[in-house]
Formats: sequence, C-alpha cells, structure tokens
Amino acid sequence: MDQQLIAEKITAAKTALGIELGSTRIKAVLVTDDFQTVASGDYVWENELDHHIWTYPMEKVWEGIQTSYAKLAAEVQEQYGLKLEKIGSIGISAMMHGYMAFNKDDELMVPFRTWRNNITGEAAEKLTKLFDFNIPERWSIAHLYQAILNQEDHVKDLDFMMTLDGYVTWKLTGEKTTGIGDASGMFPIDEATHDYNQAMLQKFSALPEVAAFDWKIEDVLPKVLLAGQSAGHLTKEGAQLLDPSGQLQAGSLLAPSEGDAGTGMVATNAVAKRTGNISVGTSAFSMVVLDQEMNQVHRDIDMVTTPDGAPVAMVHTNNCSSDINAWVSLFDQFARTLGVTLKPNELYEKLFDASLRGEQDGGGLVNFAYLSGENITRVQDGRPMLVRKPDSHFTLANLFKVQLYAAFAPLKIGMDILLREEHIKTDVLIAQGGLFKTPVVAQQALADALDTPITVMENAGEGGPWGMAVLALYALDHRNKGLADYLDQEVFVDTESATLYPEPESVRGYEKFIDNYKQAMPAELAAGEAMKLD
Repeated sequence: MDQQLIAEKITAAKTALGIELGSTRIKAVLVTDDFQTVASGDYVWENELDHHIWTYPMEKVWEGIQTSYAKLAAEVQEQYGLKLEKIGSIGISAMMHGYMAFNKDDELMVPFRTWRNNITGEAAEKLTKLFDFNIPERWSIAHLYQAILNQEDHVKDLDFMMTLDGYVTWKLTGEKTTGIGDASGMFPIDEATHDYNQAMLQKFSALPEVAAFDWKIEDVLPKVLLAGQSAGHLTKEGAQLLDPSGQLQAGSLLAPSEGDAGTGMVATNAVAKRTGNISVGTSAFSMVVLDQEMNQVHRDIDMVTTPDGAPVAMVHTNNCSSDINAWVSLFDQFARTLGVTLKPNELYEKLFDASLRGEQDGGGLVNFAYLSGENITRVQDGRPMLVRKPDSHFTLANLFKVQLYAAFAPLKIGMDILLREEHIKTDVLIAQGGLFKTPVVAQQALADALDTPITVMENAGEGGPWGMAVLALYALDHRNKGLADYLDQEVFVDTESATLYPEPESVRGYEKFIDNYKQAMPAELAAGEAMKLD
C-alpha cells in the first residue's frame, strides 16, 4: 500500500489502535482497515517486588501508554505528514489475571497484584474443591478470596475489581467491562450463557466469610462482553488521558478489552476448534480450543475462553525467557569487555546458533529459569539456578541448549497432561513471541520439547497489540461473520508461515533432560526456602 493511500485511510479514520501492556513492554500499533501496521510506539518497563508482591505502579501504566502513543503519533507525523486526530476504533490488551481492587471513590486500595504472584495457594485450593473446577492462583477470584482469608482490611470497602486491560478501558470510556476471554481469568464462565457461572457465584456468596460483607460478588465483577460488541466510546477525558497533547478527538469505538492470551489467539488465527497457539515471553502459555470436554479437573490446566466465548484449555507458566535474557546480557558484558559490540539480535542469533552444536540432552546440565515461583512444578519461591554434575559437559553450546530447554520445561510438563492424559488433538499449534525472532532454533526446540509440529507465522515477534487492533476492527465492522471466519477469510488470507517437525533423536534428548530436571527439582525448592528475600 502506497504512502498516499495510507494517509487517506488515516485521515478518514479507517484505522484501529491496538495497545498491549505486556510484562516487559507496552506497545501501541496503528493498523489500517486492511490489517496493515502503519505506525507503532513502545515503552519498556519491569515489574517491581514491593513487600513481596509483584506489581506495576499505576503512574507507570499511564506513562507507558502515553509514551507509546506519543511515539506512534510522531511516526504518523514523520511518515505521512499528518497529525493523528481521529481513530476508528481502539482495543486495550494486557497481562491476564491478577487483582485490582477499587472502593466507591474509584481508588485503587492495594497495589496491583499481577499474575506473577504465588500468594493465593490456600484460596485457590479451597475454591477448586468448592466449584469442582480448577481455580489457578493467578485468577482474580483467588486473590479476592485470599485477601478475605487473610482478613485484609481493604476488603470491607470493595466496590469493584478489574484486570489491567479492563481498568485502562474503563478510564478511556467510563464503562466497567471486559472481554469474555479476560473475564474467564477472573471467575469461571458458563459456556452456555457467555457470562459468569451463576451456580459458582452462588456457592461463593454462600461462604460464611464472604457473606459477612455488604457487597455482592455479582456487583464486584465487570460486565462480560463478546468480541464484536461495543465496550463504549472514547470520552474527552479518555482522549486527554491517552494523548495529553490534545490532538486526539473523542468518539472512537472501544472493543471489549482482552488479556494477552486472547490477543495471542487472534494474532495466530487460533480461535477455531482444534486449533492452538503458544505464546512465549516473560511467561509462557499454550491455548487449545476444545472440541471435547475434559475428562477430569486438572490443577495445571486452566479452563478459559476465546474472545468469542469458545472453551479453551490453557497451560500457563510464570517463567520463560527472563533467564535467557539475563545470560545473554552477561555475554554482552563480556563481549564489551573485549571491545566487541553486537546488536541484540546478532548476539541472540550467535548464542542460539551455538546451541545447535550442543548434545541432545544438554550434556547433563540442568537449568531452572525461575525468576518467580512456578505453579506447575509447585515451586513457591523461584531462584534461577544452573546445576551440573562433575561429569556434565559444561560448554557454551550445551549451556544455551539447556537455556532453551529450561524456558519450555514447565510448559512441556503441563502440555503432557493435555496431549498424553486427556488425548486432546489439535490440527495446528502456532507459536509466537520474541524468542522466535531468531529463526528456527527456538521453534525446533519447542517442537522437540512437546513432540508436536510447531508453526510460526511471519508476524511471530509482534502478535499481541496487532491482534488487539484486529479485534478493534472486528468490533467496528465484523462483516457479518463469526470471529473464526473473519480471521480465516479477511485477515489471514495470504499469511506466510513455516512449520518444523520434532526430530526423534532430539525428542529423546529432551526427555532425558526433563528426567534430570525433575531429579534436580528438590535443589530448586531448597534454594527458594533457604535464600529468602530481604
């Protein structure tokens, strides 16, 4: 598409803005109504450990959003000679789950508790038994119930709670809503009604410790919306909050907000039954859209939904690429000490390529990439740790092979339940995330880890905010199509992809690595217990 046509679309507001608040980066993309990204901006941030709670300050939420938007608007001005004044539709996505509790004065009463916190074990266990439905520690209802069990003072003043993307959308529109995929990480969803499960709401309300409060859980949760519905319109106050320069006009349609799992599904065209996707970054998760019921409740399998309400089995791990990034940073420092400067992509490529020369089992090395606790392996307090025996082969190639192996290890343990115990079948499993910017290496490691073919699309490194922009375009004009057909027939018509298949020798090597990993797990547990944070 030529510059003049892009400029005409921007001027006519034939555009969508997608903003995703990820774990390490906030990114905004402007997409035209033919799904092409024409401008972007980002902001790097990190979660903070505040009194043993992983959180992000609210001032950084808005600083990051405004910075990302300002960079995007500046790119529009530079590339197309236009001030960005009108946008057709907007969608907000963010890290799923967590806990944001507000009082009647719309004040956040405790710091935002992110998905990364492993502090709700008692509540999650009790609610899972009460509902006969898996309630992960990350879910909003687990956080709320744990706060009740802990007798936290703020609970008596609770008026409503939100996830991060719902919070931002509320501030832009004045409407307290969230998309069904994100809502399914707050409280269980009834597939038939596309709303919170009424029987479970009643069971929760009947708990004596819950009944003691004046508020009702139905009133505390945000309204559930499906993809294609309206979440309201950008108000003047919202436009000013998004763009303090005052150029952006009010009136844009807001799509139902979604968690990053939902946008990952859209960005990989994996919302139809028997499709699945894997997103890797600071955390990792797989999403498989089910065409059959699960045989039993599994504590390591979350039941959530697609943005249009179809049931999804989700395996979520708290840790993935953070330890890889730390090791790459270490080697970058070493290179600079030698007077060698490499661009980040070059360094990752060289170190990942080195892993290809490693032994199939990683030479006996074991790495735990646990910056935080990990639910699937029952680790309360994570400590990144490299373990080796005296006869292990400690080489650069093996070191980076086990870095990749370790990034996928908790995911592999969870996926084995779906693939081997529940015998869930998928027609396609599509991966996305920054690790796949380096071609082939991480993709092959994941295929070998799961013993499953893995497809990577051409947009594998930047899927989330673009996926949210697609949902915003769908809300503006769904073209009389369901979401799966819309993606198939309108969005992914000419998308290029590459599929890698597991290599039998590497699969056997990874299984040996996992055996060593499980044998060394007591050391990881002991490190968390012995090395306490200040």
